[in-house]
Amino acid sequence: MRSTAILFARAPRLGTGKRRLARDIGAVAALRFERLMLAQSRRRLGRDRRWWLVLALTPDREARRLGALPQGRGDLGVRMHRAMNACAPGPVVLVGSDIPGLSAHHIAEAFRLLGRHDLVFGPATDGGFWLVGARHRMPAFGTVRWSTHHALEDALAGLPKSLSVGFAATLDDVDDGVGYRLF
Repeated sequence: MRSTAILFARAPRLGTGKRRLARDIGAVAALRFERLMLAQSRRRLGRDRRWWLVLALTPDREARRLGALPQGRGDLGVRMHRAMNACAPGPVVLVGSDIPGLSAHHIAEAFRLLGRHDLVFGPATDGGFWLVGARHRMPAFGTVRWSTHHALEDALAGLPKSLSVGFAATLDDVDDGVGYRLF
């Protein structure tokens, strides 16, 4: 079974993504950032032969046009769950495209953790998570307050207690102007 890494993103279009970031730095600068991060992430992760890289995009029409996996409808958790379970059997990790410090090393470490755990999370410094992975099938997320400092805590609380969870490195993601200035 081959490991799969999913790069989960919104297709970069002016005025449609990274709204909190756009409020802080402007729509054009936010679009430039989105394009840069998506290209960098694809380059950093797509060349590694230890896994198959899948691009999962929203909106669906744009995903199909670009030959990517459509995320479908629903909140963030529903879309992540759908993307992870749409992959071939085997370990799968999903990452966002707004993590400047992300490298192939981080993905390899997450797959190593999945050798010992059912699930893996990469905590973000803001209380969310930049990575989620499953050794087999990803269970549905319960009630999660997405885009808040409670996201990781909520995601963990909703998991079946029988599953073991490992944790990857803590990284920064860029959601707003504060994160952008750290970039």
